[in-house]
Amino acid sequence: MSTLVAIGAAIAVLTGIGAGIGIGIATSKAVEAIARQPEAESKISKNLLLGCALAEATAIYGFVIGFLIIIMLG
Repeated sequence: MSTLVAIGAAIAVLTGIGAGIGIGIATSKAVEAIARQPEAESKISKNLLLGCALAEATAIYGFVIGFLIIIMLG
């Protein structure tokens, strides 16, 4: 049973990979947008920070769920 718990926790923590890729893509697009329209930097930065916070929250939720799987079932 402990093998299944470890596999479940690993799958839950994999959400961090998706969040990292998403934040990287969003940042690259924001930098491109700022390079094209420097006067819109404040609006772009606000939206970028909001999106990154939401993506990072997803990664944190995955980490917490993985941690809880290990603590409760391990």
